[in-house]
Amino acid sequence: MSAAARLEVGRIGRAHGLRGEVAVLLSTDRDERVAPGASLATADRELVVASSRRHQQRWLVRFEGVADRDAAEALQGEVLYADRIDSGADELWVHELIGATVQDRTGTTLGTVIALEANPASDLLVLDGDRLLPLAFLVSHEPGIVVVDPPEGLWD
Repeated sequence: MSAAARLEVGRIGRAHGLRGEVAVLLSTDRDERVAPGASLATADRELVVASSRRHQQRWLVRFEGVADRDAAEALQGEVLYADRIDSGADELWVHELIGATVQDRTGTTLGTVIALEANPASDLLVLDGDRLLPLAFLVSHEPGIVVVDPPEGLWD
């Protein structure tokens, strides 16, 4: 599978030590992405995790075939991609929300999702026209359509 068809799960930082370890900053909460044996990809190659361990807010990862500091330094800045992990039909994926049409329960179109913004109370759907909608009002979703139940007067 090409990197374009996968999910972005992290980025490789600096080399760590002399034996091929690199710092990896995950953009996912799924730690199994860096478990030994896990397969990750960059834009042009496949990488298999040989070992990993937590270090501060990052992971120190050694990939099979990356045995020294020079090989590790060559990976710096690479974006890591992985196949989707299917763990539930009710999961929402940001890449599936972007571009989706947002409708209320009556079928009235409220806009198109252009981004998702993190917010402590509830992540926010950013709709075209500069409107924000808390994800907590989401009722259902299917490919290309998000149904929401916003309170009366939300955008007044």
